[in-house]
Amino acid sequence: MIGYPAAPATPTHTTPLAVACFAMLLTLIWFLLSAGAIYVACEYFVNGVEWLGRRLNLGATAVGSVLAAFGTALPESAVTFVAVVFGDTPEQKDLGVGAAMGGPLVLATLAYAVVGAALILNRRRLGRRSLHVQVDHRRLSRDQAAFLAIFVVKVALGLVAFAIKPWLGVLFLAAYAVYVWHEIQDADTAPDEEALEPLKIRPRAATPSLVWAALQTLLALIVIGWASHVFVIQLETLGTALNWPPHLVALLLSPVATELPETMNALIWVRQGKERLALANISGAMMIQATIPSALGIFFTPWLFDGPLLASGIITALAIVFLWHLFRRGAVDSRALMAVGGLYGVFALVLVVYFN
Repeated sequence: MIGYPAAPATPTHTTPLAVACFAMLLTLIWFLLSAGAIYVACEYFVNGVEWLGRRLNLGATAVGSVLAAFGTALPESAVTFVAVVFGDTPEQKDLGVGAAMGGPLVLATLAYAVVGAALILNRRRLGRRSLHVQVDHRRLSRDQAAFLAIFVVKVALGLVAFAIKPWLGVLFLAAYAVYVWHEIQDADTAPDEEALEPLKIRPRAATPSLVWAALQTLLALIVIGWASHVFVIQLETLGTALNWPPHLVALLLSPVATELPETMNALIWVRQGKERLALANISGAMMIQATIPSALGIFFTPWLFDGPLLASGIITALAIVFLWHLFRRGAVDSRALMAVGGLYGVFALVLVVYFN
């Protein structure tokens, strides 16, 4: 009997390859969508937190260093908390310690570099004749010095083991409380003549109430937290697809994702010509990262560093010394801020060499 010719056999590897390609495409789509959601939510957040600060009679710098920094630091602090408190294995707890060390490194290098690049790119639109950053240099140099002092103690504790070390976590929480108190006491007076954009959820209200400002800020934070979680998952999936070691992903990629809200806030504020708020937000977030996640790690883990963690601490300290020197001079060039981002590339190189 003559029948129809048989269809060519489908290679067995085609289906798994197609599935893998489809999964990677979904990962990239979610990666881009979550990044976009973070940016849009940050637009609402910075708008809401400015009005919240105005209604609470806080100065502009305190708005950035306390309100905005605390809000956007919640997602990464939650990551550290879950990892070190509920982690079932030493590896999971190590991820929390990695987040506590990786966050300050990203902020001290990439976040400042983004501010410098954004100022250069928006120079004409902002009508700037020079590339100098318009901020309170004295205040920022003081913040860098305070952060460095706490950070050095944080790294030193990672090199030694002794019985009472877990109790020292309380000192880090106390240090952040003192910082917040000092920022509020030393807050500059909010300039009433400075016009704010209308509150996005109440665009027709000339002076929106505290409740509406707080509501918009809270809703934006919820979206930022959810989108950041999705972004971290997609970034880790991409790292796994590239066959990167888990520790490399945890130290190099995850901190970039968790610090994305602060970086987005800074980018938005710089585009509005408010680099004072942008840099105050980064400085305040760095102080949170130096204290609260560190306290959690010291409470619930041995807090002992390996080579990559120690390298992140050293490079972060070098970045802070460089920034302190810049702000102490009283004149900071945007190109110098961009240059500090190169230290993150040095850290990436160190990790690649270490894991290979």
